[in-house]
Amino acid sequence: MNKPNFIIAGFAKCGTTALHYHLDSHPEIYMPKKKELHYFTQPNISKNNKGPGDLEANDSLVKDYQTYLNLFKEVKSQKIIGETSPSYINYPDCFVQIKKELGDPKFIILIRDPIKRSYSNYLHLIREQREFQTFDKALDLESNRKEQMFSDFWFYKSNSFYYDKILEAKKVFTNVLVITQEELNAETKATLKTVYKFLNVDSNFTPKNLNNKYNKGGLYKKNLITNFVFRQGKTKTMFKRVFNISPWMKDLKNKVIGRYNYKPKPIELTLEKKLVEEFKKEVTKLTSYGIDTSRWNNKFFE
Repeated sequence: MNKPNFIIAGFAKCGTTALHYHLDSHPEIYMPKKKELHYFTQPNISKNNKGPGDLEANDSLVKDYQTYLNLFKEVKSQKIIGETSPSYINYPDCFVQIKKELGDPKFIILIRDPIKRSYSNYLHLIREQREFQTFDKALDLESNRKEQMFSDFWFYKSNSFYYDKILEAKKVFTNVLVITQEELNAETKATLKTVYKFLNVDSNFTPKNLNNKYNKGGLYKKNLITNFVFRQGKTKTMFKRVFNISPWMKDLKNKVIGRYNYKPKPIELTLEKKLVEEFKKEVTKLTSYGIDTSRWNNKFFE
């Protein structure tokens, strides 16, 4: 029976989609057609679904083990099997079950400048027309939203604290690789070579989609096209049930909606200063741990 022997476990908004498609291009690696399975965290996620659009967004979770395994039945000659679920890293209590069901899979964690990750997360929900607060107000509401049992995707600041969760993963899994989105974007080929070596596949392979960009950020003008692409609802839910989103669909989507893209306002300097102070200790710990944070906000190191 085919099971994953590696997992891209998160964090959200840190390049997991790009890495998924780059690895899927490697002939020795199998990735299921369906991305973001969230099987091992779906009991947690299903309980926390009281935010606007949470039920629709979480409708496609894989909820039973046999359905999960069926996603890997088309494995042929590939020796490395993976899956991508950015929620796993946020629920360290699921690590033991993952190890019990899958053995000791290799664990890949992507992180990013925590302020940029938080803001990107916020903009994602703005695009989906689920978030209507300003960024600073949304950050102030985070504790209340946790109490109200919103999905963890609403926790912009909490999800940008990486260090303790990385340590929890290291306690459970033998092989854990941490890379930054900044590395993946700036040195894509070299970073993929590191990942290929970690997975013990041909590290000289260069994927054809090396320069492709997925899930472009920013904001989009509202119209029928962008509403269909981004807004959660019955139509989008049905589409996701019927179709597995493939790289060519992502490319087509980006071409179609790219003309409506525009840059959001930058974070206000007073709020940025506040966030720098909140994340500074976290960044120091990550840097001391050996993670390359050199491309992150310079103010963390002042």
